[in-house]
Amino acid sequence: MAERPDDLTVVITTVPDAAAGERLARQLVEERLIACANLIPGLTSVYRWEGAVQTEAELLMLMKTPAAGVERLFARAAELHPYEVPELLALPVATGLEAYCRWVAAEVGEREE
Repeated sequence: MAERPDDLTVVITTVPDAAAGERLARQLVEERLIACANLIPGLTSVYRWEGAVQTEAELLMLMKTPAAGVERLFARAAELHPYEVPELLALPVATGLEAYCRWVAAEVGEREE
């Protein structure tokens, strides 16, 4: 296990459906803002929006990126996201498999070709 996994961060958001989630995930991976994303179906969200309580089926999206890239990820994800005010929360990873943490760091950011 890595003691400090290069400040690996899991960023969470919700999306309305699998197609929207896949589009968002693919674009963020292609732009090297995240190493990968997981789309988890079966989420029911209850929230207040514009004065009324809403209940919606959604998917949870988990994205992995180094902490140094979170600000850029938030800005771009907010631009691409189908929601007017998307949930974007960054959760620090306490520890992780060292090889996985290295892979995430290698897949995000500028790439020397």
